[in-house]
Amino acid sequence: MRIERAELFLLRLPLRRPYETSMAVETHETHVIVRVEDSGAVGWGESVANETPWYSGETPSTVWVLLEEVLVPHLRGRTFAHPREVSEALAWVRDARMAKAAIEMAMWDLAAKQAGVPLSALLGGTRERILCGVAIGLHPTLEALLERIEEELRGGYRRVKLKIKPGRDAAIAEAVRSRWPDLPFMLDANSAYTLADAPVFERIDATRPTMIEQPLAHDDMIDHAALQARIRTPICLDESIRHADDARKAISIGATKVINIKPGRVGGHAEAVRIHDTCLAAGVPVWCGGMLEMGVGRAHNVHLASLPGFSLPGDVAASKRYFETEIIGEPFEVEPGGTMKVPAGPGIGVSVLEREIRRLALGTAELR
Repeated sequence: MRIERAELFLLRLPLRRPYETSMAVETHETHVIVRVEDSGAVGWGESVANETPWYSGETPSTVWVLLEEVLVPHLRGRTFAHPREVSEALAWVRDARMAKAAIEMAMWDLAAKQAGVPLSALLGGTRERILCGVAIGLHPTLEALLERIEEELRGGYRRVKLKIKPGRDAAIAEAVRSRWPDLPFMLDANSAYTLADAPVFERIDATRPTMIEQPLAHDDMIDHAALQARIRTPICLDESIRHADDARKAISIGATKVINIKPGRVGGHAEAVRIHDTCLAAGVPVWCGGMLEMGVGRAHNVHLASLPGFSLPGDVAASKRYFETEIIGEPFEVEPGGTMKVPAGPGIGVSVLEREIRRLALGTAELR
C-alpha cells in the first residue's frame, strides 16, 4: 500500500442547529477531507480540527499546511505492509494529531478496501452493531433543554450527554434527574472548571450521572485524581488522553474511571486502538466520542466503536442530526433500541459522494 496520489478538500457545512459548549457556539463545521489513491483503490479521511483553536491548537488552516507541506510528502513514495505503519512513520512529527489522523485514517480505509474487508475487521472489531448515545449542547433555558432531551429519547438514544459550564451545571443535572429518575445521562464540562469548584460536583453527585467528562484542565491528571477521590461519579477523561501512555498514567493514579477515545483527536486509528487495548487490559470502559464529524469521519468512528472495549454508548449519533448536506450516500441512522449498524462493505463501507465534495469544496490541492 502506498500513496500514488492524494487530494485535499476544504469543506464548510452549516449545522442544522447551533451547538454550544462551555467554550464556543458552533454554527458551521469546517473540515479538511483527504482522498488517497493507490492502484485504483481510494481511501478517505477527515480532519476534526475546529475553526478556532479552543479545543486544541489545531485549525483547518494548520491541518491543511501540515498535510500539504509535511505529512503527505513524507509518506509519498513509501510502501506500507500494514496501515499501523503510517502512524509509526509520522511519529517524528510532534503533536499535530488531528492533521496526522486525517491522512492516517484515509490509509486505513485504503488498506481495508485493498484487502476487501470492512475497516472494523482490520481494526479488530467484534460487533455488527454499536450502542449510540447523543450529545446535546447548552440551551437558552432549562425547559428548552428538557424538550430537546425528550425529542432525542423518542429517537431511540440510550443515553444523553449534556454540556455544562460554570453557573449552568448542577441545576441542569437536578432538573434532568427530577424529570427522568432512571435516565442514563452524563455531563461534559470541556475543561471549564478548577479543583476549587469541587463543591459543585459534590452537589451533582446526588443526581447520579453516569460520568462527568473532562471537568478540569485539558492537560491535567493530578487535580482530576484529587476530584475523583471526593466524588462517587466516575470521571471520564477526554482531552487529557493524547496517547496510550497518558491512559496508563491516568488510570494508575486514579484520575479516571472511563476514557473517551476520539480517533481524530489522538492521531488516528493506530493510537486509538492502543488506548483501547490499554484500557481493556486495566478493566476501564471506553466509548467513542464525536467532533461533529461529516459522513467520512462518522463512518470511521462507527467502525472503531465495534472493538470489544467500547462497552458504553458513544457520541456516534445519526447523520441527520447534524448537517443538511450529506457527503456520503448512506447516511447513518439509529435503529430502535439505540443501536447502529456497522457497514459491512470494504473499507468504511459507505459510498463517498465525490462529485458533491468537489462541488462544495472551498479549496482543493492535488499532491502526486
